[in-house]
Amino acid sequence: MARERLRVREISNEEGNRLLAIVRRSSGSVVTWRRAQMVLLSAQGMDVEQIAKVSFTSPDRVRDVINNFNQDGFDSLYPRYAGGCPPTFTLPQRQQVKKIALSRPVDHGLPFSTWSLTKLASFLMAEGVVDDISHEGLRDLLGKEGVSFQVIKTFKQSNDPDYEAKKNRVLELYDIADGKAEPADGDPTVVFCMDEFGPLNLLPRPGKQWAPAVGRKDKGSQDAPRRRRRRATYKRTQGVRHLMAALDLSTDKMYGHVKLNKNRTTFLAFAATCARCTRPRCASPSSWTTSAPTCPPTRTSESATGRRPTTSNWPTCPPTPPG
Repeated sequence: MARERLRVREISNEEGNRLLAIVRRSSGSVVTWRRAQMVLLSAQGMDVEQIAKVSFTSPDRVRDVINNFNQDGFDSLYPRYAGGCPPTFTLPQRQQVKKIALSRPVDHGLPFSTWSLTKLASFLMAEGVVDDISHEGLRDLLGKEGVSFQVIKTFKQSNDPDYEAKKNRVLELYDIADGKAEPADGDPTVVFCMDEFGPLNLLPRPGKQWAPAVGRKDKGSQDAPRRRRRRATYKRTQGVRHLMAALDLSTDKMYGHVKLNKNRTTFLAFAATCARCTRPRCASPSSWTTSAPTCPPTRTSESATGRRPTTSNWPTCPPTPPG
């Protein structure tokens, strides 16, 4: 008994017009267009072998399209994409990779300062964060996580083993001075910041000056007029100076003393000046945030110094009586 030839089911005029519209459409999915073409050719009486030749595909593929159309109708013409393969790395893995990439290799006991793709991929696999990852895959993952390879700046790192504790203590004092934290027993209510800079030297900088103009033809010629040069160094007949400064965080002002020398005595004297000027009798309330004094500038008399009265750049408070 001969096998019955496979054909599409009977279609109505509306279904035929819809198939023609899909085939004649210049835009849309190519998969939908090819499937609609196979169904329309089958409805016109062509067998599976002829449709396969016209559509440049296999007869089995034509049979699947016709059977699917007979069963599901026009829904079978549209592709059903499953969304692709699942992601290679889970969300916790991606977060861990980002965290390690933003960390310093020294924190993990490694003898280098910067992660390269090779070193980072090897470390991730050694730590068991991922089973396997290529360099370009790691670059793509970091890019999607918002991490890129950028130029870094250097900084000085302390070798003090108690650095973190001291740093946290300083930040705690800043919060107390700014009123962000309540002082505990033994905590100061006044905090001032001091620093020193020196020696201060005369360092002339290259600038501009008036000089005879020189044309292009005369450039490099020995006969062309030469510009005056500025001396790079000077004789320090009066020695050098040192600057000791303190910052008032409440008013955002900086004050300082210029000293002839810098040693333990001058530094402690400057610290004592800051301490005197932060007392309530001289400066304002006890809630001062730094040691920068708020006393008015003090003028020196001409009879005492033999010079004209001058105003110091650091307000000097009157001496505090004992007790």
